Amino acid sequence: MKICVVGIGYVGLANALMLCKNYEVTMLDIDSSRVDKINQRQSPIKDQMIEEYLADTNNLIYATLDKENAYSGCDYIIIATPTNYNENTQCFDTKSIEKVMDDIVKFNKNAVVIIKSTIPIGYTRFLKTIFSVKDIIFCPEFLREGSALYDNLYPSRIIIGSKERDASKIAEIFTSSVSKKDVPVLFMNSEEAESVKLFSNTYLAMRVGFFNELDMFAQKNNLNTQDVISGVCADPRIGNYYNNPSFGYGGYCLPKDSKQLLSNFKDIPNALIQAIVQTNDLRKKFIIQEILSKEVDTVGFYRLIMKHESDNFRNSVMLDLIDEIQKYKKIFIYEPLISDVCYNGYIVENNFNDFINKSELIVVNRMDKQLLPYKDKIYTSDIYTSDI
Repeated sequence: MKICVVGIGYVGLANALMLCKNYEVTMLDIDSSRVDKINQRQSPIKDQMIEEYLADTNNLIYATLDKENAYSGCDYIIIATPTNYNENTQCFDTKSIEKVMDDIVKFNKNAVVIIKSTIPIGYTRFLKTIFSVKDIIFCPEFLREGSALYDNLYPSRIIIGSKERDASKIAEIFTSSVSKKDVPVLFMNSEEAESVKLFSNTYLAMRVGFFNELDMFAQKNNLNTQDVISGVCADPRIGNYYNNPSFGYGGYCLPKDSKQLLSNFKDIPNALIQAIVQTNDLRKKFIIQEILSKEVDTVGFYRLIMKHESDNFRNSVMLDLIDEIQKYKKIFIYEPLISDVCYNGYIVENNFNDFINKSELIVVNRMDKQLLPYKDKIYTSDIYTSDI
């Protein structure tokens, strides 16, 4: 059996490495540098398990820029291309998926297409009306950035967005490739599977927003945030997890998925889903006011990434804070992922000691052990320092 995975990102690469234990896997991408790295057994993304696995594997996996070569002869084609949220249309931009589907129809319409990209509710059914292939099935992913391969090998559940004839075979492909035993497999129609993805991430965004609002209440009433959270989360129905206050939720999934879900609601009555989207903006405004209230002239922003071991800062809350703070304070950015001395017009100081010395106040979303000696300069919402 041959499988093609389109898109060398977290989702695509994690799936390809998991599946290549049992199947011949070809990866397709438009980025030649990513293709070259895969063929040199180097990871193009930061994920320790992916890096180690790719370096050690002798399994059948290679990457290519050649669409015809990638698609021809494949039994299954997994689409894992990005679908960013478009603020103007208030919907995911699915053009990359449709472009892939055009090529699949051209080169291999007998393949079963499995969509791993996050999509609007109802999108799979829409694709089936305009593209003639053997089948199109949505199978959502629930991966954490920096732990993508681990989450793929040890999934909490496998969801197959179909109850038709190909569904059980796809389930077998995934269950035979994971390392975890007895993974729950749920079969459902495509709209339900699409809903599971968006509601799951919106619930996680809700937890972030809830504990951030708890933190704001505690700060304004001179309460100990950690004591309150510890007491609340001691209730097993609530649980002591995903409860560390932050500057807001950001990254690949939560902002765009919660907005897409709200868009899918349209005229359906809702209050909570709107609030989950709105609370993130309220949190950022609160943090901005707290920083501006400090009697300092220079503010240093330690890392643009949202969490430890991330290798990007797309949709980072830190960037939103910087955009506002720079109107009133002189700012510096410490971000080793940026090699230039300037980023979007902001000064980058990647000599750590110089950054510390120049910054009267250091803003950090998640604490790092190298910052511990400078606690008197730190402004953070991180009370558990779980990333250290």
